[in-house]
Amino acid sequence: MIGSLGKGNGMTSERTRQRMVERLRQAGILDEAVLNAILAVPRHGFVDEAIASRAYEDTALPIGHGQTISAPYIVARMIELLRQANSPLTKVLEVGTGCGYQAAILSKLFKEVYSVERIGQLLEKTRSRIWSMRIHNLRLMHTDGSLGLTEAAPFDGIIVAAAPQTIPQSLLDQLAVGGRLVIPVGGNKQQLTVVDRHEGGYSQQIIEAVKFVPLREGSI
Repeated sequence: MIGSLGKGNGMTSERTRQRMVERLRQAGILDEAVLNAILAVPRHGFVDEAIASRAYEDTALPIGHGQTISAPYIVARMIELLRQANSPLTKVLEVGTGCGYQAAILSKLFKEVYSVERIGQLLEKTRSRIWSMRIHNLRLMHTDGSLGLTEAAPFDGIIVAAAPQTIPQSLLDQLAVGGRLVIPVGGNKQQLTVVDRHEGGYSQQIIEAVKFVPLREGSI
């Protein structure tokens, strides 16, 4: 249930979201379930009112604390890649809750979603927003995302919204056999990377160049 965030007109109307979804489709996003989930979640409700008029542009926007809400295309692309895992995905971990936009979309596609955020003040604001949307299959945790979430592991899917220099071993360890990790990796030159876990180990493929905030250790 979206609640009051779904209301609005002009730049916040459903028609505006439909135009954004059509642009994503033209850009190569083919998973209709992902597109429908994006259509259902009002992106303007996850940014400050002062920049809400830019919410449906295909660009990252600031959300405070040196963090950003990812561009709609990259959100759609990463979730589409996650859903292309060889095994069914039921339980998913998101590293980097941020404003909660991607977490809200994930909650419409997967039965059980966990999301971790290292910045306590940012997470508290997001908790209030998620509560108002009445999302009941999403659990938010304040912790160091580079460590994953051992108490809820293993996960069928892990999606990371910040870039480490190298893939944290903790995330690989918490991936279920048959599961998939989607993560940006690198410093100045980052690559969106997909890792699949098999009975005998892991396989990895590089998808495309991306630009994310760095994945930092510790929680504040």
